Amino acid sequence: MAGGANSFNAFLGYSQVAVPNAQSGPLARLSLAVKDIFDVAGYRTGCGNPDKFAEARPATRTAPAVQTLLDAGARFVGKTQTDELAFSMMGLNAHFPSPVNAAAPDRVTGGSSSGSAAAVAAGLAAIAVGSDTGGSIRAPASFCGLIGLRSTHGRISLEGAMPLAPSLDTFGWFAEDIEVYETVGKLLLGRDPARASLARALTLPDQEALLAGPEERAEYRRIGAFAGAVQETPWPFTSTVDELYWCFRRLQSHEAWAAHGAWISAADRRLGPGVKERFEFGAGIGDKTVKAETVRRLVFRAELEALLGADGVLVLPTVPGAAPLKASGFETTQAYREQALRMLCLSGLSGFPQITLPLGKVQGAPFGLSLLGPAGSDIALIRLGRKLLERAKGG
Repeated sequence: MAGGANSFNAFLGYSQVAVPNAQSGPLARLSLAVKDIFDVAGYRTGCGNPDKFAEARPATRTAPAVQTLLDAGARFVGKTQTDELAFSMMGLNAHFPSPVNAAAPDRVTGGSSSGSAAAVAAGLAAIAVGSDTGGSIRAPASFCGLIGLRSTHGRISLEGAMPLAPSLDTFGWFAEDIEVYETVGKLLLGRDPARASLARALTLPDQEALLAGPEERAEYRRIGAFAGAVQETPWPFTSTVDELYWCFRRLQSHEAWAAHGAWISAADRRLGPGVKERFEFGAGIGDKTVKAETVRRLVFRAELEALLGADGVLVLPTVPGAAPLKASGFETTQAYREQALRMLCLSGLSGFPQITLPLGKVQGAPFGLSLLGPAGSDIALIRLGRKLLERAKGG
């Protein structure tokens, strides 16, 4: 980690350990930061919690997806901060100073991949690895003016990563440069399993209605125009927005408690506000509820699959607006989080990929536009994103 780099609170103050990388390759000379839920050989994996860090032993093997980037020439520059146990969206960890959003310093970075987004936004890393369960790539990318893909569920290995909710967890990464982004995508994803043209652009007015206000709606329509002709589609799903939100919340929290409940219950873990309550919520969700919400999820996935076919792409606002101000109180940021999850849960519940692009600004701060495609269309989404960014630059 370069001297002075942690003035942005992006990196954790771990003792530096040499991490070998190839001296040539498509990522040669590019710096790489890694969210501290991923194993890096020689480092403990702290998961945003001091007790986890204290109990951890140095990893003997680097997470395979991270190793792929090192083998392609990327140079490791440090472990980055994460929200506690990756169970938050604002980048506010009670145990660490908050990362700084270089694109909007008075606003949060978003989380849980908070340090990774902060590192790229500040120019401290060209590439930063993160994860997305409920929005932890897409929200901070939108907040910090970055490119961020939630990959098709299960397409990129999460071996060597802390699980939060396994049926929802996905690998992701940040970059500012679309060429760098696509290069990383080709390394991690290979070719898309089926050719998706993504020529039929759709939008859902119900999602636009979740935006924070008239300024956000006007900016969304302005940047959405870069996608070309877009067909407005009445809400096509059996479940309402709120029902899908609660489906996501219940399944995520249930799985999170299954993954971490025994460890949390073993001692006073001093979990921060919000995180503590989310785990407690998960502890109270029974099998009957899980079964019902799983059925709802499967129905929704089939309906979205039918809507998109092989050539459809949803054009969506990523989040309700600009990142919340740091000075906002807990209740304000919580309300923003719940509204954002109503927008972000479509990709999470379906497992389909979604990319956010730094195309807009609201109140002088970044505001992302999202494209959501069929399962396995990750590379096609990145390439379509390139076209939209080029149109915006030319326009």
